[in-house]
Amino acid sequence: MASLGHAAKRAPGIQEQYRYARLGDRFIAFVLDTAFLFGLYALVDSWAFMRWGSVEGNELRLTTASLLIAITMNAALLFLYGFLLEAAWGATLGKAMVGIKVAGAGRPRSISNCALRNLLRIIDGLGFYLVGTAVAACSAARQRIGDIYARTVVIEDSFGSGIRVAAIVLWVGSLAGAGWAVPRVCSVNRLVTPLYLSQVIIRVGRTESSAYFQVSGFTVNVQFASKSPGS
Repeated sequence: MASLGHAAKRAPGIQEQYRYARLGDRFIAFVLDTAFLFGLYALVDSWAFMRWGSVEGNELRLTTASLLIAITMNAALLFLYGFLLEAAWGATLGKAMVGIKVAGAGRPRSISNCALRNLLRIIDGLGFYLVGTAVAACSAARQRIGDIYARTVVIEDSFGSGIRVAAIVLWVGSLAGAGWAVPRVCSVNRLVTPLYLSQVIIRVGRTESSAYFQVSGFTVNVQFASKSPGS
């Protein structure tokens, strides 16, 4: 009889010594990876917004082109981050820090497996990853849709202290580097007027008494608290 630490059923071909990663550990790794990517997103988005958007006074104006370019670069970063690290080492920074990695189900992990697994995040990520979480929770091998079709599983693994320290340093460095670089990128407005998709669709700015966010004809205003005469 399998021990309580092992899954009751195993994906075809998975060796007996493998222990499937707990969903809680995978969630922690996801949060860590998201924080790491947030630093990269902030850097590339600020560059795209300042290059294909514009700043007029206290107002940031985002064109259709700037948003499409930012979304495309974010999607490429998300895919390449997961694909390259999992194909090379079986783990992203978050997975390495938690102690889990991606393995092949019944065959060695391959580049094509990792590519398909990360491409299918488009489906697993629907509803803030509710789809992937629900499928993994119902799977005996805790596989999300990307794992099922790519024939991969996420298992527990003990990385050396050197690898974990390196992952932590890179993780902290990404956030610190973004915090240093983003204000400098935003301080320079190198506007390139796009030939197409130049319509301004989002405006973000502030006045003396409020801040506002406008998308097409929809506007959200946040009033600042006014100081009382006696203060």
